[in-house]
Amino acid sequence: MIESRIFFETTPRKIDNDPWYAKLQDEIKAGASGYYRLPVDQEGLLHEIEAFKQERLDLLYGCENIVVVGIGGSSLGSKAIHNALKYRKSSKRMLFLESSDPLQIDMELGRISLEKSVFIIISKSGSTIETISLFKYILQCYGAATPKEAANRLIFITDKGSALEKLGVANGVKTFGIDANVGGRFSVLSAVGLVPLALAGYDVRSLLEGAKALYEQFVLQGNDRHGLLEKAAYFVENHDEITINVLFTYTSLLKDFNAWYVQLWGESLGKVNRSGRRVGLTPIGIIGPVDQHSFLQLIMEGPRNKSVTFIKIAHSLEAVHIPEISLPGLESTDYANGVHFETLIGKQCDATREALESVGVPTDIIELEALNEDNMGYIMYYYELLTSLVGIGLDINTYDQPGVEIGKVILQEKFRDRK
Repeated sequence: MIESRIFFETTPRKIDNDPWYAKLQDEIKAGASGYYRLPVDQEGLLHEIEAFKQERLDLLYGCENIVVVGIGGSSLGSKAIHNALKYRKSSKRMLFLESSDPLQIDMELGRISLEKSVFIIISKSGSTIETISLFKYILQCYGAATPKEAANRLIFITDKGSALEKLGVANGVKTFGIDANVGGRFSVLSAVGLVPLALAGYDVRSLLEGAKALYEQFVLQGNDRHGLLEKAAYFVENHDEITINVLFTYTSLLKDFNAWYVQLWGESLGKVNRSGRRVGLTPIGIIGPVDQHSFLQLIMEGPRNKSVTFIKIAHSLEAVHIPEISLPGLESTDYANGVHFETLIGKQCDATREALESVGVPTDIIELEALNEDNMGYIMYYYELLTSLVGIGLDINTYDQPGVEIGKVILQEKFRDRK
């Protein structure tokens, strides 16, 4: 599914006696995070989704828009997969309401017919201020005072036992549950990602199968063919000097995958560790070949505090090629005539990586055979495992986010004295 090559110097680690791998197994056994087993524990959810689709054929037949209302981990994963695969044209249009920006709210809702839309309200806690405020506005757009009046256009996804789940049950809104120990940024293979993607027409079983292949290979069999442990060890052991990891993806379709990675990496690893030391690796996501004409200069000649991971696609669309046209004065560009754009962008990726290697910037490369559900499931689970291993090496709780909670408390206080 993927090929991964490391170009920085690292010490090979044997998985059979590696302490970090042992700690990862301990986390799985202790249930530190429920994401580990999502690739193999979702059969019940798949049946529930299919049953819902059969029961609501009337609704889904006339539905044109699947609108995800959520923020952060409630939307970034499904958005990443949708935008990576939308070149194949999903059966429904997906939109994402994930901001309290009034301009975006007005623009997005103005693009769609409410009567041809299903709104999926996603909040783990059930009380995320941005999400619930958007939900109230959507009810107003339907002219509804209660969820019951718009229940046939709504789906809730939330923690079991949350106030949102209780509201859904009381008002006849179909509600899917999330296990409490599956954090939002690790939830793409739970109902959070699978429900909206399935309703939009994507093959979510293949998504899970892709992740399952890596689960069986690395977690169960201890086969680290992609060097997950070596990469994690490099990030941890060079943490004082290499403080930034740049994800350089050579397809614009992975722009939202980059955004998902930024949240996963930043919110999981930026912590005060158990020794009281502030740790973390700053994530940056950029797109090639666009950003090789901008941000690359900083990496090449700026501070030597960055490592770069490249992601390239082996096979995309061979039908699109550069015509055999020679233009007066532009003959210097004819070397690419007749070449597929797929080949051009691949060689651009290789040339940029080799340029960075030549000046001593540590790099590695991940090559996806193609953009499809299998490979997206695989690489997202790959990054989740890599995040957990780095968290183990940094001696932190990878799955909490106390720094985020402080801002939420302050926001509530700002409204406390409102008249």
